[in-house]
Amino acid sequence: MTRANDNIPNRPDAAHAPATGNLPTKGGDDPDVRFLAENTDLSPKQARELIREHGHDRDKLLEIARTMKAES
Repeated sequence: MTRANDNIPNRPDAAHAPATGNLPTKGGDDPDVRFLAENTDLSPKQARELIREHGHDRDKLLEIARTMKAES
């Protein structure tokens, strides 16, 4: 019988990953913060603030981030 984690390659410290299948993000970063910072010119701090103000809808966040960059 195949388990969900059987197809994950061996990684150092993989034994310490949570059993939920969700991988920990580096430094405890929110994946949405990382996504927004990587796909816009916002810093992680700016991305975090934008998410705090507007929620986690990535399409909406990208639209707002593009507007913010155009204004500056």
